[in-house]
Amino acid sequence: MKNNKTIIKTDNAPAPIGPYNQAILSGDTLYTSGQIALDVTTGELILDSIKAETAKVMENLKAVLSAAEMTFENVVKTTIFIADMKNFAEINEVYAQYFDESTAPARETLEVANLPKYVHVEISMIAVK
Repeated sequence: MKNNKTIIKTDNAPAPIGPYNQAILSGDTLYTSGQIALDVTTGELILDSIKAETAKVMENLKAVLSAAEMTFENVVKTTIFIADMKNFAEINEVYAQYFDESTAPARETLEVANLPKYVHVEISMIAVK
């Protein structure tokens, strides 16, 4: 069986800090690692507000999708991890700006005890060409 796995890497999104990659393309399916609100130009977390944090997460994901020659239109599934469900409405408001509601992907949202670097939101995606 041939390994049909392509590593997707871009300098426009945070580099992995462990034994994983920003995304893997297998056939026509892209699996992204979770992204947090790390600004690659400054190395700083964007934690000014939950909306600003979510927007940075989505922009990081946009960069990873672009590196795989895809857009948010290719996304079929997202997973949102949040530290406090009370932030859901504001996260959802920003998230919604990146998708057409009629063709939005499937999604799950989970509240978790902690996230990397104690951020408030992390999102991963699956996209198909």
